[in-house]
Parts: sequence; structure tokens; C-alpha cells
Amino acid sequence: MKVKAKELSEKERMRTLDALYTAVSAVQGRNATKLFLRDLLTESERIMLGRRIIIAKQLLQGASYQDISTNLGVGPDTIYRVQRWLHDQCPGYENAIAEMEKIYEKRQEKKRYAQSSLYRLKKKYPLYFVLVPISGVERKKRGNKRSK
Repeated sequence: MKVKAKELSEKERMRTLDALYTAVSAVQGRNATKLFLRDLLTESERIMLGRRIIIAKQLLQGASYQDISTNLGVGPDTIYRVQRWLHDQCPGYENAIAEMEKIYEKRQEKKRYAQSSLYRLKKKYPLYFVLVPISGVERKKRGNKRSK
């Protein structure tokens, strides 16, 4: 038998939500979280939640309803609902998105680190590159950028 959230007593709602929040906070690490959400939610539910986060991120970056609708193929009601949650609720979306951006930046840093030996050297010995003149190749690159 399906139980509707509105039909639960306040005590039962609090107990149920506490179980969810405690379980989510107990999971540590991206892989553990991925497995937990995969077991807890259907693929459709996971995608729906992920798209809400993307909508919130784009709204926080100042994207218009039309741009979001066109890029993600979502209706204005969905965008409005996410915007309402952004402004009416606690700062859950904003905090999550801020932390997400930090993680994405770390990923980019790792990619740059893995791709370029010069980048790794500059990262490991930053003062060396301040004290020692840059190579002719680097000087030419900088010269071309300045002339544009």
C-alpha cells in the first residue's frame, strides 16, 4: 500500500527523513555515494535529480529560462520550481553547487597536471620559474599573445 507524505504524522515524517539524512551523511566518498544512490533510486530518479542540480547551477550563473529550456529540454514549470527552491528554501543548492565547483576545479587541475610536464615542474618549483627567465618558446608564445 502506497503511503502519501501528507498522510504521515509529523513524528513519522521526522523519523523517516532522519533515516534518509543519516544514511546519506554516513556514506563517504564519490564511489560509495554513487553505489548508494544507484541502490536507492531508479535511473530515472537519479537523472531527474541531476538535471535539477544542473538547472540550479545555470540559474545561479544567470542563464535565462529560454536558454535552460533549450539546452536541457525542460519545461518552464521545472525551471520555475527549481528557482523557487533556490530562493525560498535553505541554501542547500547553493552549498552543494559551490562544493561541486571546487571538485570540478580539482579535476581540471589533475588533468592539467597529468598532461603537461612543464606544468608539473612549475607546480613543484614555482619560485624557479619566477627567478629563471622563460625559454625562447615560451617567450615567443607570450610575444604572439601580446601582439594580438
